[in-house]
Amino acid sequence: MEALRSFTISVPRISGQQQGNLTLTKLALNGTKVQPGDIIAEFDHTSQIKSARDAEAKFDDLSHQVEQKAAEHQSNAAKRAADLAQAEADLGKARLEIRKGPVLSELEHLKADEVLKNAELHVASLKISIPAHERAEAAELQVLKLQAERQKLTLMRLQGDADKLVLRATIPGMIALQNVWRNNSMGHAQEGDQLWPGNPLLRIFDPSSMLLQLAVSETDGAILRPGAKAVVHLDAYPSLTFSAHFDSASPVASSALGSPLKTFTARFILEQNDPHLLPDLSAAADVDPGN
Repeated sequence: MEALRSFTISVPRISGQQQGNLTLTKLALNGTKVQPGDIIAEFDHTSQIKSARDAEAKFDDLSHQVEQKAAEHQSNAAKRAADLAQAEADLGKARLEIRKGPVLSELEHLKADEVLKNAELHVASLKISIPAHERAEAAELQVLKLQAERQKLTLMRLQGDADKLVLRATIPGMIALQNVWRNNSMGHAQEGDQLWPGNPLLRIFDPSSMLLQLAVSETDGAILRPGAKAVVHLDAYPSLTFSAHFDSASPVASSALGSPLKTFTARFILEQNDPHLLPDLSAAADVDPGN
């Protein structure tokens, strides 16, 4: 027996620095009915929460550094603009002084000429250095922004890891716990167990739609056609019978290793709902091929 609609939940894989197994702190009971969004299992996420808090504090610090650096650069830019304006004003004043050449003594004229040259060099130097300073500060600010963005991604990853450790139902149905390796034996997981990421933990199945996977011998393959009906008998409950209809079958017969008998795999969908119909029960079916 199988559920027509089921979903397997595995131990989550996290992308953080933690390696190895995860400690199970909460697990729904076997057979519990759930709805989408219900919490079905939780794992210890103390280290993820601590790492996320540290990452958030570092991200806040980098964000403040970006704001402070931007304000500092804005202040520097204003100072450089003021220096350039003052240098240009000094250059204008020097040019006015040099125009007084005819009325100045030779010594005063030489002094005014030297002041003019220095003012021209100062303005030219500022016009070269200001763009260089702006590029350097823009690069410095961009480095801080990239560090803050990378830290933000780290924070989001750690928060996502913490969210992954809380498992929720994805479909409505019933919980069937899977067997896992624990204490040198196979059994259902229990709270406090340490489980490896990726291992199946439980399965959620919809008990309202069940099907039977049948192995039909090659000689009986002709009965697998549209319209075929079957009466299903559960091995665990011999007194119960259910009706089912043919859904699909494998187009190729196969056999076990070393066996000459070949069988088709066929699916029959049950037409009734019953609390006795659970996955993994063994059953047999009497198939009526119909007309």
